[in-house]
Amino acid sequence: MGRPAWLVALTQQGEKPPYMLKVRSSNGFIIGTVALAVFTDLFLYGVIVPVIPFALQTRSHIEASKVQYWVSVLIAIYGASLLAFSPVCGWLADRSSSRRSPLLMGLVALLGSTVMLNVSSQIGVWVVARILQGCSAAVVWVVGLALLADTVPQENLAQAMGYVSLAMSLGILVAPMLGGIVFDRAGYNAVFAMAYALVGLDIVLRLLLIEKKVAARWDPGAAGRVRATTDDVFPPRTPAIDGSAPPTSDGKQERLAFSTSSSDLEKNVIKGPDPVSAGPTIPDEPVRRPMRDRLPPFLSLLYSRRLLSALFGSVIQATLFTSFDSVLTIRAASIFNWTSTGAALLFLPLVIPTFLAPLFGWFSDRFGARYPTALGFFLACPPLVCLRYVEHNTIEDKVTLCALLALIGLALAMTFPPLMAEISEIVESKEKKMLTNGEPGYGKSGAYAQAYALFNVAFAAGTMIGPLLAGFVVQEKGWRTMAWVLGLFSGFTGIPMFLWMGGWVFETS
Repeated sequence: MGRPAWLVALTQQGEKPPYMLKVRSSNGFIIGTVALAVFTDLFLYGVIVPVIPFALQTRSHIEASKVQYWVSVLIAIYGASLLAFSPVCGWLADRSSSRRSPLLMGLVALLGSTVMLNVSSQIGVWVVARILQGCSAAVVWVVGLALLADTVPQENLAQAMGYVSLAMSLGILVAPMLGGIVFDRAGYNAVFAMAYALVGLDIVLRLLLIEKKVAARWDPGAAGRVRATTDDVFPPRTPAIDGSAPPTSDGKQERLAFSTSSSDLEKNVIKGPDPVSAGPTIPDEPVRRPMRDRLPPFLSLLYSRRLLSALFGSVIQATLFTSFDSVLTIRAASIFNWTSTGAALLFLPLVIPTFLAPLFGWFSDRFGARYPTALGFFLACPPLVCLRYVEHNTIEDKVTLCALLALIGLALAMTFPPLMAEISEIVESKEKKMLTNGEPGYGKSGAYAQAYALFNVAFAAGTMIGPLLAGFVVQEKGWRTMAWVLGLFSGFTGIPMFLWMGGWVFETS
């Protein structure tokens, strides 16, 4: 009896390369797949934002007085789920043999949450759906960014992260607008029809994706990014066939003198190269590792002031960018008497400059992360403070507000790609230092996913802090106070960015 066709196909997979291997494992395809995953996650998060308040009343029959409460609860649940699952996803991803498998599992969670929000009218089911959305977002950001770190060389990583930033901006920009328009014109189910179509495209790309390390089975040139190993730090000194030693650091060779004395022959000793000229050697006895390096990577990485600085920058960047979610629409309605549609258009000048993120990533790859991040936070300070002068319903104030928002968006766009690329650089630098000291590194899969889990936690914390901070300050002290508070946050953050991004600024080596 012959073998089933599916079993034959699986058997032949190791013999015959997959169809379009080079394209499916190329940097461009992997970057595009991760960028689409980020766009899908943010689109499905944002497309229902203008729909939920109406659906709560018409489908769940929530009283009008409790709609605001449940909207806030559902937003908070998403953020809490994102924070809770990010460390878990990072830990599991670094122990998984594949990055693609967790990405597919995250997509299953996202599809499940979408179906639950679509077909159910029970508020308890919506709560579970938002938890699944937060879990899916954790997988996309943690595993997706780790996959990019595995794929793209460090010198080009910031530019690749710029495309992820661009996808994030597109999702934030188009999702609420399309959700509101489609809901008004075609109804509730039509909104989710867009979501299903996007998820279907995402499924296809994630199934087609082939990781570099998998492609290397058929194409050795597609090995992807190579992490440091012990042999990189301590190159093996293999004697030449003619009995000569490898060249030393000054370019000379030493002969391996085979002793002919009776004492040496009895001991069967071969005299090797002079230990002084032989370069670094691995200690015979294992070096006692510091306590911080014996902790899980998720915790030991936090001992790095450079990483803490990058995480702090991520928190403030997200705080500043999302602070307008809770105050800008209300401010425009109270001063300019605009409707919700007109007020929503104010987010365009804030988001459109972020389309330049790939360019800023390219600049960071060429000149380092220190200058674009520090400069971005410093440049965002003046327009944030100047928001306090938008007070009257005049054409001048409307133009001024749009111009200030565009400058703020442009400045913050400079910070996002280098901050994400810096996380990978820190992990690589720390692992090389550990290997140099004779300590084990982070294992076979490294710690990229756990490092990006920390980044995801920081960014998620900022998205929760921003709306609450801006809303509280406006309510208690007014718009003018909020403007200089946000400006002060931005200006202060530029200082640690300049001091620690890319390493301690006064480091001589």
